[in-house]
Amino acid sequence: MADAASTTPRPQNEILPPEGPSQRSLMTLAVSVVVIGALYFGREVFVPIVIAVLLSFVLAPLVNLLRRIHLGRVPAVIAAVVLALGIIGSLGAVIGFQVASLAGEIPRYESTIRAKIAGVQDGVLGRLSDLVKSVDRNIKEASEEKPQAPAPAGPTAAPEPPKPIPVEVREAPLSPGQMAGRFLVPIIHPLATTGIVFVVVVFILLQREDLRDRLIRLFGARDLHRTTEAMDDAAQRLSRYYLIQLGLNAGFGLFVGVVLWLIGVPSPALWGVFTALMRFVPYIGSILAGAFPALLAAAVDPGWSLVIWTIALFAISEPIMGHVVEPLVYGQSTGLSPFAVVVSAIFWTWLWGPIGLLLATPLTLCLVVLGRHVERLEFLDVLLGDRPALTPAENFYQRMLAGDPDEAQEYAEQLLKERSLSSYYDEVALKGLQLAANDALRGVLGRDRIETMRTAILSLVDDLSTYEDVDPPEKAKKGDLAGQTADEKALGKLPAVEEQAPPPEAMPPQWRQEGAVLCIAGRGLLDEAASAMLSQLLRKHGLGSRVMPHAVVSRSNIMGLDVTGVAMICVSYLEISGRPAHLRYLLRRLRRHAPNAPILVGLWPAEDEVLRDDALRRTIGADYYVSSLREGVQACLEAARKASAGTADAPDAAPSEPAPRPSVLSRV
Repeated sequence: MADAASTTPRPQNEILPPEGPSQRSLMTLAVSVVVIGALYFGREVFVPIVIAVLLSFVLAPLVNLLRRIHLGRVPAVIAAVVLALGIIGSLGAVIGFQVASLAGEIPRYESTIRAKIAGVQDGVLGRLSDLVKSVDRNIKEASEEKPQAPAPAGPTAAPEPPKPIPVEVREAPLSPGQMAGRFLVPIIHPLATTGIVFVVVVFILLQREDLRDRLIRLFGARDLHRTTEAMDDAAQRLSRYYLIQLGLNAGFGLFVGVVLWLIGVPSPALWGVFTALMRFVPYIGSILAGAFPALLAAAVDPGWSLVIWTIALFAISEPIMGHVVEPLVYGQSTGLSPFAVVVSAIFWTWLWGPIGLLLATPLTLCLVVLGRHVERLEFLDVLLGDRPALTPAENFYQRMLAGDPDEAQEYAEQLLKERSLSSYYDEVALKGLQLAANDALRGVLGRDRIETMRTAILSLVDDLSTYEDVDPPEKAKKGDLAGQTADEKALGKLPAVEEQAPPPEAMPPQWRQEGAVLCIAGRGLLDEAASAMLSQLLRKHGLGSRVMPHAVVSRSNIMGLDVTGVAMICVSYLEISGRPAHLRYLLRRLRRHAPNAPILVGLWPAEDEVLRDDALRRTIGADYYVSSLREGVQACLEAARKASAGTADAPDAAPSEPAPRPSVLSRV
């Protein structure tokens, strides 16, 4: 039994079962549920505090400005808070006076609206109503033509009971105390909340440094430098965002108020303030801001011209503001995805009602900034932020895994607008192939799936054959960068290969003909894709090339390999580890079969042990070692120049040093 057990083959590349949720994940979920419950049931306490914190972000730059002109901390805070109170009070007074003036004109507006409704009823709606009545009458007539059964004989119907006497209930007149309670109680609560908000704002502005130190002690005492940078960055981002949003909304409200005054809509100041406030509400705010002035215009003007001008004002200015002005000022994005804006509006409205709708975007932005700096809250940035969840290399791998080269090509063309073809292959495609090779090594990719990926990648490489390996013009590059996400902007970007092949008249014909550079794939199923990319880049730089699968250079098949006209051999490996004896023996076979051709080995994982170990490289015996397609093209061009100058190395010359590797390749 022992011998049988010892001879039983062990499964290779065993796939481990999926892990269950960890204790840390369960704790995070439990804490999230508790926090949401506390926010819901404690909204009477939390809403004023949150408003105070957000208002402190708006007033903090003003306090800093006052302190820079040598005003003390306490006077600077008091001056900023008094200014904010003055602005809010002025807006409230404007709204109150405008509403009072509108209330006196309601009877006149009512008669205009009745006349318009009557006109509409006599017009299209009237004809539509007559048509509906005619159809209904025809249906009734058709139903009455059917014979009806005689009604059964029965007793005479009983007389109707007498109608009840109507009774009118009148409330007793209210006493002065009851009247004061009815009208003052609804006002006292908002005033009390406003007072609490400003008291908290004063304490926050006075104790900013102390509160920051306490938060650092509570959340990040182990890494003071990182926590301090995170909090400073969050405070600056939020303050800048709120100030910009406040300025843009105030300017837009002023513009709307002036235009409404010019076209003759009553109470333009009210609608300007209302528009500025409603723009803080995502999506539906702009609709509400335009609906009320349009209704008032319909009530004022007996015709329809004023209504049309009012609707045109919002229909034209709002898209320009939202899609032109704000992206220019904010710098393309506020950091939130459109999905996050909608979901956050629904969530905070459910949690805190209408005030939650007003605070939805600022609060969600706070959560996203927090998620970008706190590791345990990174899921907030992934779910709500505008940065892509997958890196460009992961996106490439996912598209290839799904067998969808069309979407991969669309994304590649987007990246190629501001980078060269060799940069895209090195920084995106090769890294995606490395992810696939690692998964294949772990056994999570079957041979059928790998073959599907290989076919999709080769199809993508063929589709990109129309692109030249050149850097795009600076003008186009700057224009397209505006539409790039943060991860795409931070993506490493190598310049195009600057070296050019010798002129055709100076280059030996052997280097120009098809198959001059033989690109041989390694043992991996995806190595052929890397060889196809290298071959394509070589052709774009004037060198003839040809791709050969690994089976062609095996021990049993290499004697049938035609090396006529081969000037150089390039071997590509996506995954190789340890002391690769098979690579050493492969190069020996190639040396014997093509003794005059220099050999280049491309080990695309730049951290590979072969690239770091000089003794191991000498043992393998290649002429060039590279870790990027760009280096491979440069090495082939260098060999072509040597051949054209008549200074090519002899076959038995010592291996040359590898081409210098740019620092960016340390991230490959």
